[in-house]
Amino acid sequence: MADLAFLGLGTMGFPIAGHLVKHGHRVTVWNRTASVAKNWGKSHGGIVVENPSQAIKNVQIVFACLGDDPDVREVAEPLFTKMQTGAIFVDHTTTSAALAREMGEKAAEHGISFIDAPVSGGQAGAESGQLSIMCGANTQAFQTALPIMNCYAKAVKHMGDIGSGQLTKMANQICIAGVVQGLSEALHFAESAGLDPVKVVEAISQGAAQSWQMDNRHKTMAKGKFDFGFAVDWMRKDLRVTLEEAKENGAKLPVTKIVDSYYCKIQEMGGGRWDTSSLIQLLRKKQP
Repeated sequence: MADLAFLGLGTMGFPIAGHLVKHGHRVTVWNRTASVAKNWGKSHGGIVVENPSQAIKNVQIVFACLGDDPDVREVAEPLFTKMQTGAIFVDHTTTSAALAREMGEKAAEHGISFIDAPVSGGQAGAESGQLSIMCGANTQAFQTALPIMNCYAKAVKHMGDIGSGQLTKMANQICIAGVVQGLSEALHFAESAGLDPVKVVEAISQGAAQSWQMDNRHKTMAKGKFDFGFAVDWMRKDLRVTLEEAKENGAKLPVTKIVDSYYCKIQEMGGGRWDTSSLIQLLRKKQP
């Protein structure tokens, strides 16, 4: 049993923090929207506090799952001076690698270890405790935090120094962007050809075309349902930092750029909160 803090109870953080309680850890939580934190407390029985500084008192490992680079900088950095020497800050937020390195340097100035640990698996993975976590950290900090992360993950991988976790998550998002667009085009093609798209997937999903997106999203895509899952707004944030990183390292991402522009059009259609599988809606629009 460990004393832990969890900051940020959004779509991912809410269930992740719950898994920590279920595994017997003492968990103190904070969330910007107090009502969400109160609901979490009622559901899981952990300790709810009004500000992050209260959450980290006498805690050896602090977990966070926030929104974007500015959120991490605003919430995490002021805490480094208040955390115990030798404590660990595990950031599950998807951010830029530059932000992760910046936070790592500032944490080290105060004797704190920082782990950039973005996750993959979506809301379903968070709720089932089957996330994949890619980590950038020194080996000792990673090994200390690993047993705790195993409470809500099926795979936790140490990718290298701080920033490596975020770079790996960018590769993950590149793959997802291409796969979702390909699946959207395949389902649209099936519909246009007069085929039942669900039956088409039943026929092809046991072969080389199979993917997580196909298995978990084809039925809702066929029905035009997108009010769930990983929001387009967040995907665009992830692709933004990915494309910025590619400019720095010289990687060529032509398909990713195109899919990012498609997600921009989904936002313009009012679908910013739709699931990323909503790319198919662009193909269904009647051409002028």
